[in-house]
Amino acid sequence: MKKSILVFGLISGVIISTFMATMMAIMGCSNEEMGGGAGSMIIGFTAMAVAFSFVFIGIRNFRDKQNGGIITFGKAFLLGFMISLVASTLYVMTWAVEYHFFLPDFMDKYAAMQVKQLQESGLSGAKLEEALKEIETASYNYKHKPLFFVMYTYMEILPVGIIITLISALILKRKTPKTVATTT
Repeated sequence: MKKSILVFGLISGVIISTFMATMMAIMGCSNEEMGGGAGSMIIGFTAMAVAFSFVFIGIRNFRDKQNGGIITFGKAFLLGFMISLVASTLYVMTWAVEYHFFLPDFMDKYAAMQVKQLQESGLSGAKLEEALKEIETASYNYKHKPLFFVMYTYMEILPVGIIITLISALILKRKTPKTVATTT
């Protein structure tokens, strides 16, 4: 099981990390909109789904080649979760390098974009002030508190892996080995 976790977790992690690093380099976070919007969200979630397809492949591979064609939901979920965790960890590490060495002003630009969107939303008064304070606090925590940075980055990707793990475990669970009908 450990081999499956590492192999499929690393494949998934390399795919999503390479995609994220490439997209951030292309978009550069240099424009005011930071490549944001619905289009980039769709592209990002599509890339995550493609990368996390290796959760499904890893569970199926383990079930069929190493576990006699059977796997419980619990074992499938654990295997998928661990694959997702390895992939997500690689993503967090890649983003940490990219953020700290290549895009150190990312959070400032992101916060400025959020403030602009808030101001354009028509929100005013105490609610606007409260939302602006939340952005300021989150920005400070992201830039100055490593644990917050890591947890925030995991929350970008790990929930997608967990959803795909849940779906994969439900589809792939099997209590008895699949039998092949033979004709005589």
